[in-house]
Amino acid sequence: MPYTAAKPGTQPTPEELRGRIPGWGADLDPADRPAFPREVPGIDTGARWELPDPQPVDGYRERSVEHERLTPVFGTAQPLHGLSGSIRRFAYERYSEGQTAHWLLLVVGDRVDAITAHLRSFATLRPDEPITQSGILGERGRHPVASRLRPGRSDAKHTWLDPILVVGPWVLAGVLAVRLGRAGVRAANRSAAG
Repeated sequence: MPYTAAKPGTQPTPEELRGRIPGWGADLDPADRPAFPREVPGIDTGARWELPDPQPVDGYRERSVEHERLTPVFGTAQPLHGLSGSIRRFAYERYSEGQTAHWLLLVVGDRVDAITAHLRSFATLRPDEPITQSGILGERGRHPVASRLRPGRSDAKHTWLDPILVVGPWVLAGVLAVRLGRAGVRAANRSAAG
């Protein structure tokens, strides 16, 4: 049933739930809860703070719109950068974590980051290799075609998309290299003719 603004009927009583679902309400009695002593107000935990001292903020940190402030501790290992960082920043500034747009923008930001990393690899001495790094060679001799076509395989729905995602950046880079090469040849011909 999809979510609607109206409440869908009445809530079942605890007795109805206990009769219908085995073990329902097992933790209703506080004495049966494993964390019960910690739930008692006034217990001495040894903490010297209500809220931990905040970690120093160096520059911008993403924070969901539904939170009043940053959490006291946060990760700094992968700072946002480039176009993918702008997309992710927009997702955090504009949409709540309860909205699909927030998560779809984070996925788009991840894909943009992956594509730009592939393109950046062409400027290095060891660019990405789609054949060896995709694991295709590992399937050699293990019935690669038959294993991909067998029924019940969970990734069969997106198998057609995998070659596009793996080879696509290489084809795009090749097309760009050919166009840049042609433009360079034309420019050289014009300067030699003119």
